Amino acid sequence: MEIKFVVDIESDGNRLDYVVAAKLAEYSRSLVAQLIKNGEILVSGKTKKPSSKVYTGDIISGFLNDCQNKELIATGRKFLVDSENKIIQNNNTDKIPFNIIHDDSHILVINKDYGVVVHPGAGNNSGTLVDSLISYCPQIQSVGEDSLRPGIVHRLDKDTSGVMVVAKTNQAFLFLKKEFMQRRVEKRYLALVSGNIKENLGKVILPIGRHPVKRKMMSTLPENGRYAETIWIVKQRYGNATLVEAELKTGRTHQVRVHFKAIGHPLVGDPVYGFKKGKVRLQGIKKEDGEFPKIQNTISRQMLHAWKLSFRHPWSGKKVEFIASLPDDMARFIDCV
Repeated sequence: MEIKFVVDIESDGNRLDYVVAAKLAEYSRSLVAQLIKNGEILVSGKTKKPSSKVYTGDIISGFLNDCQNKELIATGRKFLVDSENKIIQNNNTDKIPFNIIHDDSHILVINKDYGVVVHPGAGNNSGTLVDSLISYCPQIQSVGEDSLRPGIVHRLDKDTSGVMVVAKTNQAFLFLKKEFMQRRVEKRYLALVSGNIKENLGKVILPIGRHPVKRKMMSTLPENGRYAETIWIVKQRYGNATLVEAELKTGRTHQVRVHFKAIGHPLVGDPVYGFKKGKVRLQGIKKEDGEFPKIQNTISRQMLHAWKLSFRHPWSGKKVEFIASLPDDMARFIDCV
């Protein structure tokens, strides 16, 4: 729904969120305020604060859709709804729950759980994140260039958790796709790597391509590898494991995992590029210690989390930033060590 109206003399000097909420009776003032903060509602083409005063002659404009008018969005709780806004039980095997960080007319930002496949592919025809996205907001199904990946402008590995942005309109899809291709999107990850990295920060510039023998793996060995750059900084050291923040300047498949393996510090729990399950040994903790089984049980995937995503909003052009809190398994691992 497109909104556009001129502030009349009766609303002169009133707060922006009050004026808009009065026009949109089906939207609560708290939701209107959030939309204004997100740059979804503009005053004469400019972003304003919800508390900003508006005056006679100001033009209020924006584009809203039905998916926004859901109070559950603002709670930040994990839930799943169908097209009729009814909550789907988590035991539904065809759809998985997701945690919404931000939702507006143009984009949906979520915190993806680990163990979740983003879109259908070989061996994963249903029960993907895309299935749930379509159920939550059906118009996403017509967005993009691939019917199997509607609205998807980037992806995370199945066992990587964290921030993802999904386009809700074709305009937003094309804009974000270009932003990713032009490397204008800032992607920061938190990773627990094996070993104690001596340096406090560093950079890895190694090409990444398909492994010459193990075709399901990526490698820095192939001559036809594509340029890949990862900048990292140590956040905390835990004996024989190190928490690092990694910024990806490129977006190659398995980039963080491959680059840290290449410098001798594969990700803790990585079943492909790291140590096999059960082989993790941490300084100061013996196998017979009571805490050791707890630590082992927390390692069911590579300890990698897409922590922060920054990009220009496709509607306002304003720089936005979204952060996903550390998942339970990584937090538990850190607590144990």
